Amino acid sequence: MRSQNHLKLTFFFIVAMCQYCMAGHYFWTPMLERAYLEATSLQLEEAEKTLALAEAADPDNLMALHVANYVDFFRVYINEDEDEFKRLEKNRDIRLKRIEKEGDPSSPWHKFLLADIRLQWALARLKFEQFTTAYFETNKAFKLLTSNVEAHPDFMPNYKDLGILHAMVGTVPDNYRWALDWFTSLEGTLKQGREELQRVITYAKSNRFIYEQEIYIYYAYLQLHLINDLEAAWDLVNEASLDPEENPLHCFVLANVAMRTGRADEAIRILEKAPKGKRYHPFHYLEYLMGLAKLQSLDLSAEQHFLNYVNHFKGFNFVKDAYQKLAWCRLLKGDFAGYKSYLELCRSKGKTIVGNDKSALNEANSGLIPATELLKARLLFDGGHYQRALEVLNAKNVNDYLSDRNRLEYLYRLARIEQALGKFEQALLLYDTVISEGKDAPWYFACRAALEKGHIYEQRRQKALAVSAFEQCLSIDPDEHKTGLHQQAKAGLRRLQ
Repeated sequence: MRSQNHLKLTFFFIVAMCQYCMAGHYFWTPMLERAYLEATSLQLEEAEKTLALAEAADPDNLMALHVANYVDFFRVYINEDEDEFKRLEKNRDIRLKRIEKEGDPSSPWHKFLLADIRLQWALARLKFEQFTTAYFETNKAFKLLTSNVEAHPDFMPNYKDLGILHAMVGTVPDNYRWALDWFTSLEGTLKQGREELQRVITYAKSNRFIYEQEIYIYYAYLQLHLINDLEAAWDLVNEASLDPEENPLHCFVLANVAMRTGRADEAIRILEKAPKGKRYHPFHYLEYLMGLAKLQSLDLSAEQHFLNYVNHFKGFNFVKDAYQKLAWCRLLKGDFAGYKSYLELCRSKGKTIVGNDKSALNEANSGLIPATELLKARLLFDGGHYQRALEVLNAKNVNDYLSDRNRLEYLYRLARIEQALGKFEQALLLYDTVISEGKDAPWYFACRAALEKGHIYEQRRQKALAVSAFEQCLSIDPDEHKTGLHQQAKAGLRRLQ
């Protein structure tokens, strides 16, 4: 009897010790919600102060680690400071170990937080070209989320992250599949990811959901980049109750989607509302966006915004691109010396991680000066000024250009404008010419022409022709923008399956 009592006491002691070891809990307090909103509006110092108060009031609430990771993520992602990245990276390990040690594994928040923290750091690692580690981080997060869905299928935050992962994995071009297969167990389809994000959107419309604005933004970018429904993307960011006057990130999202859907003038109006002051973490990329939006309207006061960007931003992405745009401003003003001077800075400053910077460096190294009319037509088209762009091209003729590149670009630009104006037959004929004459050239025109043919046929519900065009895009191997173009073609094929 005494032995049995001893065993009972030992059992209760072990249970009590386990409960003590897992003292942590997960709960969104009003103070933590406030800190989250401050972090996601780039009021990072205010968020840290609020987090300190929250942790003092409830030291065992592990949700504070989740919000603190947002603060670190935004600092690292925006600043692009490698020393800061290495310093803050230590917080990642501390947070993960504490959640694993103290958190309740039966809570749906447990694995979600472990996964979400890893995904944010995976994204940050891509900034610093830590691709292999980022793959491993993403793979671990994917496994955690998949396991969490099995245990808690109605827990909506799961699908915030999984929806994007499934969609992205489903559109990876075949020549990059080996990396996924080698480093990860990721799997999924565009359709699956889209349905998961739609599910969360539907849930957020009738339930309080702290990530509501995040999910709208994610789904808008899915529509923009993978589904190629530009108007749906624009409608979504406008439906999301974003506040560009109080939140720099909201200002960025609205302006960025406006520009990617041919609304440069609208982007300017949005960016003019951008909040400023010491209350907000510096976000110099908004200056770059304003410069680009103005340049796409041929407003050469854009030059000052690009100068503000390169003179104040201490990171490396879009720096070469900004110097290229400064060179274009000088070229459009007839200042060839200034054009060459900025191209020299394009060669020496920044890095070539993102496609824009690679393209800018290619131009700087090529020694080819853009034809002024083609440059104007390109900028006006990107800004949504289709009729103005057409008038610029109509003042010239393809035979006015001597170089193969300029002749091909003239036809390509004309095709893009005709497509935007709804003149699909003219656009398709021009795209066929561009592909025929440029499929073996190093420039991206033929590859993009095949992609746009696919988009036209998909819009017209001519499935077989759309599939053929997307496959043609994947068969063309340009030196410029290949990865992005091939991913879009892959996404097109997935949509048609």
